[in-house]
Amino acid sequence: MSRRYDSRTTIFSPEGRLYQVEYAMEAIGHAGTCLGILGKDGVVLAAEKRSVHKLLDDVFTSEKIYTLDTNIACSVAGITSDANVLVTDLQRTAQRYKLSYQKNIPVEQLVIHLCDIKQAYTQYGGMRPFGISVLYMGWDEHYGFQLYMSDPSGNYGGWKGTCIGNNSQAAISMLKQEYDEDGTTIADALRLAIKVLSKTLDTNKLTSERVEMATLTREDGKTKITILSDKVVDKLCAEFEEEKAKLEAERKEKEKATPKRK
Repeated sequence: MSRRYDSRTTIFSPEGRLYQVEYAMEAIGHAGTCLGILGKDGVVLAAEKRSVHKLLDDVFTSEKIYTLDTNIACSVAGITSDANVLVTDLQRTAQRYKLSYQKNIPVEQLVIHLCDIKQAYTQYGGMRPFGISVLYMGWDEHYGFQLYMSDPSGNYGGWKGTCIGNNSQAAISMLKQEYDEDGTTIADALRLAIKVLSKTLDTNKLTSERVEMATLTREDGKTKITILSDKVVDKLCAEFEEEKAKLEAERKEKEKATPKRK
């Protein structure tokens, strides 16, 4: 039935669905995982690094986390070429605003700008939807620390913790259980991000070769975006593995101490 209605982005099916937009969202479901967590003193973005060919020059590899302005960064999941075009547009828009008003663009205003472009590509003929979802982290004087997510339809929302890409539903379910709305600091958010990714990524042990992380904090009245080095990421992963091994040992000791029923 869908084949009659999925050749154009502008045609609704009898059920009121736009299949090309749904196909774009399906493509994102196969992309690398990206995770965002909002803390009371900052925001964390974590993204899965997909394995690349060993002969590929590191200088030309495209990162998963991009700085848009001094107060905003984003992470993308989906088609890399689409992401490059839209990220460049976001950076250009942020700089135009700064040139005009001599201050950083509000986070939500930048998100809305991109969502308007995405929505237009689902409405006009001869275009296809952009095949990416974006996680934005930022700070402005209006709302403080913020975390947003937008999808190919042009829809967006503010989140305390969310995930896009492969196994996103499993990650979101885990965030619902583990996230503390009142007491999550940036350090807690980093540990939680490592814990969630360790459960959702298809790997036995997390390392900096598989994960890229960034934080957004405020220091001395200025917004600071930090892309964590491989050494720092490896340290966080090692601390998680130590804690995991400790809990496992305690569980085994408890099982031994519990008398078996006959």
